[in-house]
Amino acid sequence: MSERVSILAGVLAIVLIITSGCGGGGTGARGELTGVKGRPKWDNPLPFGMLTIPPGSFHMGNNEQDVNYSQNARIRQITISAFNIDDTEISNNEYRQFVDEVVAGSEKAFADSVFSFMERYYGKKINNQEEYLRLVYPDTQVWNRDFGNFVYNEPLVENYYWHPAFDDYPLVGVNWYAAQAFCYWRTMFYNSYRASRELPPVPRFRLPTEAEWEYAARGGYEHNIYPWLGPYTRNSKGCPLANFKPGRGDYIADGFEYTAPVKSYFPNDYGLYHMVGNVAEWCEDDFEETGPIAYTHDLNPVYRDPRKQNRRRVVRGGGWNDVAYFLSVGTRDYEYADTTKSHIGFRCALSVIGRSGAMR
Repeated sequence: MSERVSILAGVLAIVLIITSGCGGGGTGARGELTGVKGRPKWDNPLPFGMLTIPPGSFHMGNNEQDVNYSQNARIRQITISAFNIDDTEISNNEYRQFVDEVVAGSEKAFADSVFSFMERYYGKKINNQEEYLRLVYPDTQVWNRDFGNFVYNEPLVENYYWHPAFDDYPLVGVNWYAAQAFCYWRTMFYNSYRASRELPPVPRFRLPTEAEWEYAARGGYEHNIYPWLGPYTRNSKGCPLANFKPGRGDYIADGFEYTAPVKSYFPNDYGLYHMVGNVAEWCEDDFEETGPIAYTHDLNPVYRDPRKQNRRRVVRGGGWNDVAYFLSVGTRDYEYADTTKSHIGFRCALSVIGRSGAMR
């Protein structure tokens, strides 16, 4: 009896081995190439406050007279993949959420990670907590420093970032590194929530490339000077279309003597507010006079100095204190990466993945 049981057990074992092999290691694939089962579903989310810019090609460069004869924005055709971008500049209150999280938030891991990130990006050791906070907090002294000794801007120094009256105004006084740190934190913050719902992460939030910025600012118009139709800075009713300096010393002519709330003027045809005027915006690229022409690719170009010695970063769009020339979507400008200004802010971009070709 025991011998029969042993024989039967042996036969069953052989059958199990054979069926397991025929089934492709127990996966049910039957030897076919079917891919790995149980992969997470991808939902290609659109974060709150962002809009999707469809892929396309356009002629990047200056469509207006090159009054400085700088020749740093000569026209070339490039192609841009789809991406998401904030519909407004980052506001004071949105940035305050970042500061609260990395300074006094419950997620200490976020703070430590941002700290390490900033050290890597600066390329130097941050010696103490005070220096770290100085790099994270907006520099409110820009409201005095940008104007010399002959302006009374103490109300803005004391209140612009802190007072709730300015919650919906664009953030200023942050350098390129702080903008990068915000993008890094926003990625962790967003993907932490997705992980809690067992969803795959999104690509990292980042600053838009110079080419993406110009493509989005044009709003679908190929050769226009501004993000709107027509060569003028006022509409047919005489209303200003952006916050800038229309004349010498006439800051109030557009309705605001300084910055304006982030949704104060009409958006362009992509639905984006203040792509020109209000505050100029940091971009991802290093600045080089001939960079977009001589060095970058014609598909999703971005310029990074191969020598790693360039401290200049691209700034686009012009600010509340700029003349109309800097509102042109093709005008290029720069500032040093570690510099803070009262007229420079930023918005975030996010790559759209898992889809190519024209989006319908």
